[in-house]
Amino acid sequence: MTFCLNPDCQQPHNPDNAEFCLNCGEKLTPFLRGRYRIIRQIGQGGFGKTYLAEDEDRLRAYCVVKQFSPQVQGAKSLEKAIQLFGQEAVRLYELGEHTQIPTLLAYFEQDKRLYLVQQFIEGQTLQQESQQQGVFGEQKIREVLAGILPILKFIHDKQVIHRDITPSNIIRRKSDNRLMLIDFGVSKLLSAENFAQPGTKIGTEGYAPMEQLRSGKAYPASDIYSLGATCIYLMTQMKPDDLYDPLEGRWMWRELMKHKGRMISEPIAQILDRMLKDLLNDRYQHASDVMKDLRAALSRPPIAANPSAGVPTPMPNSRPGNSGHPPAQTRVSGRPGSPSSPPGNAARPSPSRPPVSGSRNTHALKTLTGHSRWVMAVAVTPDGQTVASAGLDDSIRLWHLPTGEHQQTLIGHTKAINCLTISPDGQTLVSCSDDGTVRIWHLPSGKLVRTLSGHSRHVNSVVISTDGQFLASGSEDRTMVLWKLATGEPLRTFPGLAGMIRAVAISPDGQTLASGGLDNQIKVWSVKTGQQIRTFARGHFNSVNAIAISPDNKTLISGSKDKTIKVWDLSKGEVIRTLTGHTDSVNAIALSPNGKLLVSGSSDKTLRLWNLEKGELTTTLHEHTNSVNSIALTVDGKFLISGSSDNTVKVWKIG
Repeated sequence: MTFCLNPDCQQPHNPDNAEFCLNCGEKLTPFLRGRYRIIRQIGQGGFGKTYLAEDEDRLRAYCVVKQFSPQVQGAKSLEKAIQLFGQEAVRLYELGEHTQIPTLLAYFEQDKRLYLVQQFIEGQTLQQESQQQGVFGEQKIREVLAGILPILKFIHDKQVIHRDITPSNIIRRKSDNRLMLIDFGVSKLLSAENFAQPGTKIGTEGYAPMEQLRSGKAYPASDIYSLGATCIYLMTQMKPDDLYDPLEGRWMWRELMKHKGRMISEPIAQILDRMLKDLLNDRYQHASDVMKDLRAALSRPPIAANPSAGVPTPMPNSRPGNSGHPPAQTRVSGRPGSPSSPPGNAARPSPSRPPVSGSRNTHALKTLTGHSRWVMAVAVTPDGQTVASAGLDDSIRLWHLPTGEHQQTLIGHTKAINCLTISPDGQTLVSCSDDGTVRIWHLPSGKLVRTLSGHSRHVNSVVISTDGQFLASGSEDRTMVLWKLATGEPLRTFPGLAGMIRAVAISPDGQTLASGGLDNQIKVWSVKTGQQIRTFARGHFNSVNAIAISPDNKTLISGSKDKTIKVWDLSKGEVIRTLTGHTDSVNAIALSPNGKLLVSGSSDKTLRLWNLEKGELTTTLHEHTNSVNSIALTVDGKFLISGSSDNTVKVWKIG
């Protein structure tokens, strides 16, 4: 069997005597560099594919071949990808002297493609081992810590951070049962320059700490956090996201262990707690520091695992209506978590009946490409002529909606852009960012008018009132600020909110301001007096990511990380209806001008269109290949714009 190495070939297997691929027609190469014969594909990522191969010069010993074929647009993105791939080769060569890191065997170019060959490690990942054997007891967790911490010390001493330690990147080698750390493709060299400049935002959500996911900054303590998260997953078989209470700001894994009858000794538990501290400076700073405490803990016998314990069920909530999840990205893909029923005995409206499939074959009219990273925000002008998009590449792009032509790129923010909004007259664009600022732009010219610096942390959401007079912003500093749009003057600050704010909305009549965030609650305020009117507390079980208020000012709609959408009576704070169907975090919602159509976007990669009056799903749109982070509707309700973590903006005709 000869394997076709065209990365786009859908059926790469060919007979041994074939000279050209029977599927794509590419000339076949039986042996890479005259010695490596590809057997089968074993992995795929953003930079290419990974194959299992035989090395004819080493008695047909198995090896791993990585083919470089990044799915990126633009010369700069490609140059960066080539640089990262080359750096992996250099790092593997430098680190290969360690017996628990795969050895680099070759790095070469053939047929205008780059290849990296490394030692094949036969064995199971800890992810596979956990799935087959069940949860890890304390003794196995001790072995994981004792096996991986010396590797971390070694690579950190070499000025390298791994940045993607997960159960899938640790293999137990079959030959000697030793743990191996693999996949250094996203690792990062330490230097003064790197510490000063945010890096590429790479890492696995749930296992990567917030400083890494939000800004790309990574430190030795970041790897330590990821190892801690790996351990609590192995002990519980639950995603680390589901083991954190954002309202109280603490991990809940201990309660889960106790609830399932599985105990862990206090010294080991304290080590894991410190590895998992949210604040960088509160964590262990060096692997050697963890090893010191671990040596002391190992002098005490472990608590035996409970052999009768099965796969854990969701842990009890720490308080009514709250499910444990860490502070989000997050703008990286959502983190699901949805208890099946509300706590307590209070009467509540029943969820809507299961939605119909809504699988009408609707295709995007246009796909707008140009962003080099995830698109987190989209907005459209009232005349339907211009679309604005922004995201993790720190830039705003303006597009001509009828043609899809890129018109202009606005540069000003220094970090990821989280939200965009456009004034009713179409003259003003407002953006907010992880750099802590809100920026106001003159949209026709693309010129920056002013920068608002009233927040002390990431600003996640901005909205303009329907009369164009006011601007509201919500931040991770737990405040909302109401600004006068024309002058940028701060009119009122709403401080002391319990959770970081993810979404804000102003009612069409301009009387009411609403906020939602990581405390799982929605708070409603009087714009005129600044007084809090009410709190919608018994509804969502996880972060509130998006909110909107209906044109008649009577209804509030919210989308949550708990995968649900809730429709509320704004005046009473009661749930009217719950819309279910998304299989992952609901990141964005938008209402049609008549208030009858609701559109939602989710980390499950879909957009869903709902009949809001009936609470029925009418259409599901499937073309995005990663999380849908932001959506906007034209004023006439005929076109839908969506932004995604697949780096694209799509335009859909829905009316």
